Amino acid sequence: MAEVDYYELLGVRRDASAGEIKSAYRALAKVMHPDAGGTAGTFRLLKTAYETLADSRKRAEYDRGDRERPTPEVPKPRARRRMYRDEPVFTPRGCDLPPASLSWWHLTKHQPRIGYVRTPGHAPAAAALIGTALLTIPLLLSGDLPTAVLVCWLALVVTALGAMIRLLRSYLSAARANRSALAEFGERTVFGVADDEPVGERLTSEMLVNYLARLPGARVFHGLSRPGSVFADIEHAVLCGHRLVLVESKLWLPGHYEIDDDGSLWRNGHAFRGGTTNLFHAVAAFQDHLPDVDVRGVLLLYPNRRGPLTADDAPGLGVSAMVPDQFVQDIGDWLSVDCALVDQRILRKVRARVVREPDAASASA
Repeated sequence: MAEVDYYELLGVRRDASAGEIKSAYRALAKVMHPDAGGTAGTFRLLKTAYETLADSRKRAEYDRGDRERPTPEVPKPRARRRMYRDEPVFTPRGCDLPPASLSWWHLTKHQPRIGYVRTPGHAPAAAALIGTALLTIPLLLSGDLPTAVLVCWLALVVTALGAMIRLLRSYLSAARANRSALAEFGERTVFGVADDEPVGERLTSEMLVNYLARLPGARVFHGLSRPGSVFADIEHAVLCGHRLVLVESKLWLPGHYEIDDDGSLWRNGHAFRGGTTNLFHAVAAFQDHLPDVDVRGVLLLYPNRRGPLTADDAPGLGVSAMVPDQFVQDIGDWLSVDCALVDQRILRKVRARVVREPDAASASA
């Protein structure tokens, strides 16, 4: 390693005071410490520079150049244990559940196509109209009613007419909003571009389209940025009514996985060090971004080599570990509870987080 100038490393002048050197070291230590994302070797070098310049005798010797500058020990990269490597010839399977075995699948066939907003419908308006007509009949049949009775009947008629007008306005407003949303979103159910690599990405995107996107109100997203970010932090998401699930695919070792209440990952009863996830922060960020939406995360696990892989779906900090069959059954059932409505306001906010949309050529193909 080339020699390093300790003054340049600390960012101080050569005539800096001991206090200035100490302040510079404290500021740099906060960002160069291994716990803050720095490397152990770089932090040791920083500490050596500070200890040299903070001691008047060592600093004088350093300035005279009477000592041999120590070459800091460069930490050797930790060898990756073979057990964490993927098996090159192995391809995990996705979900192959028969649709008829799913408790929610009937909703994909028998529920009519829905709009982007809920309209009041014809029944309330018809009821208000009939009620108004019934209230006017006594007035037409009898012309010599007492004044008090006449005033009461007139008040009821005016109230019924007002209710009918409000319902009509609400219906027309909802119909306009529905037409506007249809013009903006069309009949699309999938937004964003799904990656094909690694294999877990492809399996997950195919599973979402083949299963969950069949729910009437479901909308699938690929490559979402977390609120406050511009990168595709979230691989996949499904929105259904006022429920949103964020999905991250992982190719991990066979075994049994679970997530503690504090978000700790465990494999076969031991702390898992073979991978991490950003879903905990993503779920919290989207929950703040969409306060009236129920947000949850799923760590979708595929084995990276031959062997059984299972997961306990009990959530920790809003995130559950699941295997594909588990995911389709449980998450499909959870989303189907609120699949009769597409809230255009929520859809617009989630779609705005899509980082990349397909180009015109690929979209038309």
